[in-house]
Amino acid sequence: MKEELISKLSGFLQRTGIPVRHETIEGETFLPGLTIMDGTLVVDAARLEWPGDILHEAAHIALAPPSRRAAIKGTLSVTPAEEMAALAWSYAAALDAEIDPAIVFHEGGYKQGGAELRASYALGLPSGGPGVPILQWYGMTSGFPRMDSWLRQCEDRAA
Repeated sequence: MKEELISKLSGFLQRTGIPVRHETIEGETFLPGLTIMDGTLVVDAARLEWPGDILHEAAHIALAPPSRRAAIKGTLSVTPAEEMAALAWSYAAALDAEIDPAIVFHEGGYKQGGAELRASYALGLPSGGPGVPILQWYGMTSGFPRMDSWLRQCEDRAA
């Protein structure tokens, strides 16, 4: 089951334009079994604890400005706004990949707030949920959770 899910998520990411490699990862990583090397998501299935983390980590690649995407590597330093956008992107990706969002927003992460995040996106709150306005600002969605673009096309924008 785990291998099938990893394969399904990897295929989804490849279709959206996010490169994925499957190989052994040496050393510690922020999320077990996942790292980013030169804009490519690297998955070590043997060490991966939560397959849904694949979508969350891929979101950081997708949300990077195009000019910096290929240079992303290792542990990322993201702003709270970027993290919220990654949450929203992950939820939309789970729906589009036809997996239960609970696989992404699992009990092992999100400071035990996965169920609340899922509920906020499912309810569509006035803003659409955490991070949705940022996806709109980037021009990636005009009707969340449907995405107009899975990869950010704009460079940095001043607030």
